[in-house]
Amino acid sequence: MTVLSRRRFLAASAASAASAGAPALGAQAGGEVDIAVIGAGAAGIAATRRIAATRARVALIEASARVGGRCITDTSTFDVPFDRGGHWIHMPDLNPVTPLAMKSGFDIYPAPPGQRVRIGRRNARESEMEDYLTAMVRTNRAIAEAGRGGRSDVSCVQALPKDLGDWQRTIEFVLGPFGCAKDLAEVSAMDFARSAERDTDTFCRQGFGALIAKLADGLPVQLGNPVSRIEWGRGGDVEIETAKGRVSARVVIVTVSTGVLMSDKIKFAPELPRRQLDAIEKLRLGSYDHIALELPGNPLQLQRDEMVFEKSDSARTAAILANVSGTNLCVVEVGGKFGRDLAASGERAMVSFALDWLGGLFGSDIKKAVKRTSATRWNDEPWTLGAFSAAAPGGQWARAALAEPVRDRLFFAGEATHETLWGTVGGAWASGERAADAALKRLGVVGSEPSPEPRRTPPPSRRR
Repeated sequence: MTVLSRRRFLAASAASAASAGAPALGAQAGGEVDIAVIGAGAAGIAATRRIAATRARVALIEASARVGGRCITDTSTFDVPFDRGGHWIHMPDLNPVTPLAMKSGFDIYPAPPGQRVRIGRRNARESEMEDYLTAMVRTNRAIAEAGRGGRSDVSCVQALPKDLGDWQRTIEFVLGPFGCAKDLAEVSAMDFARSAERDTDTFCRQGFGALIAKLADGLPVQLGNPVSRIEWGRGGDVEIETAKGRVSARVVIVTVSTGVLMSDKIKFAPELPRRQLDAIEKLRLGSYDHIALELPGNPLQLQRDEMVFEKSDSARTAAILANVSGTNLCVVEVGGKFGRDLAASGERAMVSFALDWLGGLFGSDIKKAVKRTSATRWNDEPWTLGAFSAAAPGGQWARAALAEPVRDRLFFAGEATHETLWGTVGGAWASGERAADAALKRLGVVGSEPSPEPRRTPPPSRRR
């Protein structure tokens, strides 16, 4: 994370433990429930935990064969935990997942502050880093002012200072593809300005995906059971068609990604209102992927969990997170339009780029040091279809709109519905709890106190 300033917001309350005797993973499909939760990612798990702590009957319906959504820890490829999706635990002191991790026995440790910048095959000098960080502060301030200036929304790239010089490409990558999964031309300045800073972070040694999966233990999850249709317009219960039968529910919480909602994999009858459809369109997922390389012996001579950028003169660039949790695993991060095009070329092309890119920064001998490799391609994951949301210019309103209940029968949750913590697991978790509280209130069921929203003070500077 780029450490430029810090702002705290009110702590979110931890989710209640699942009620005793709740069905385990792989619960029987079909039947009648009070609340059906669709999607067993962070938002779906958080919502179901909240509901399971009450007397309401709940079912958690998941299309894939696993829980976690965009959080998944792979321990087989490199024989160490490799988070193929979410990895950063942002603002740990205030993140609702942190106390649950500690209670579950997971090892949470702080990420090192700051970052390194390479200029060719050397590290940036102190004066060069000062120039870069000064330009970054000015850029964040300019976007924030454009986003809260009361004028019509513009893209982030339109708000950039005109005199960034040869740091402009680097700043555009750090704040755009790396921070938002989209090029800055596709990102709303207002959405960017309203987002909470992620300037303090921790990592989970066992893997963030492993932690999220652990928090689903004991919940009534129906795995491998994709939903194809939701009939919500008539009186009576909402009828849900799944691959394993019909489920009837009084209300439904939908936590699938906006990529899936746009794909028409789930048909709504009647069609969703235009306001929700327009909101989903404005919250298209960006592209962000990991290219993981096994580098024994630390040939890059970097510290544990050290983040490295390059001073780039084009969009064909990346970042690297080195020696993840003290292992031999290094992860090259690509995103935005370049990352999307690269991922579309296949895993071999992705690994080839990563090796060439590292060779240009640390010497061609690095290629010989690489052992096993792997790359994610989230745009092709059928039950995700992208990375995370960043609102299009003019689309900041869409987050609150998508979170609005539809006739008190449909509730939407997920990172895309959180106005300040979009793009984060913590935001997805908080949105799931919020949707669960709203659904329980609609049914007249007393649940836990809702988690407080962050304060709305606009950030003067930016995240990772």
